[in-house]
Amino acid sequence: MGHWFQENIVEPGKLPLLIALSAFVLTFAVTRMITRLIRAGKGPFRNITPGGVHVHHVVPGVVLTVVGGFGAVASGQRGVAASLLAVVFGVGAGLVLDEFALILHLDDVYWTEEGRQSVEVVVLTASLVLLVLGGFSPLGVDELSGEQQQNRLTVILTYVLNFAFVLIALFKGKARMAVIGTLIPFVALVGALRLARPASLWAKRFYRRRHKTRARAVLRAYHHDVRWVGPRRRFQDLIGGAPDRAPLPGPRPGSGP
Repeated sequence: MGHWFQENIVEPGKLPLLIALSAFVLTFAVTRMITRLIRAGKGPFRNITPGGVHVHHVVPGVVLTVVGGFGAVASGQRGVAASLLAVVFGVGAGLVLDEFALILHLDDVYWTEEGRQSVEVVVLTASLVLLVLGGFSPLGVDELSGEQQQNRLTVILTYVLNFAFVLIALFKGKARMAVIGTLIPFVALVGALRLARPASLWAKRFYRRRHKTRARAVLRAYHHDVRWVGPRRRFQDLIGGAPDRAPLPGPRPGSGP
């Protein structure tokens, strides 16, 4: 059954990647469900605090990722062992990236606005792996013909050109487009040609004396954020749960003048 599935459903050698992705997404979904229950005080689940130390699930996630990654390298890409190690790696990666914001900020920001970054990274990671499973290769080399791929100079120039688009998009403050552009070069090209975000390194370097261009960049960023921030926040809340509301500034109840 497994042989038939690998030969007819996925490309040869990609079955472990599909299994890892499935384990990754399922682990993230189950983890978020459990943490939301803990947050609401429902169910039998509680935080693990041996000796008063809160052990975050990123800790077992790191262990599982290391075991699954090194094991997969040692076992190759085929066989039952490769599939089992793919599950281990996917589970570990799901636990780690679910607390990506904690690693980034070195603080427990799980239920804060900064904690939304974990959901965004998980969605972006799953999307990139799906693109790889769909047959996309890094920096667009899959778009070359067989004859072009035999020409080493053509392949190198394609890598360099597409990587340049990715870097420009990144310096323009378009991180999502840059990451996706590593697999779909057209996305990186669009990010490289459009105006930079006002706070990006590109804008600070090239828009300092171009006041009209900087004003256009600010206006474009404003309209983009107004259009997409709301839907993106609702989507992140649906997947990962809404963050805690930050207290409004001002005197606390019962405090003196």
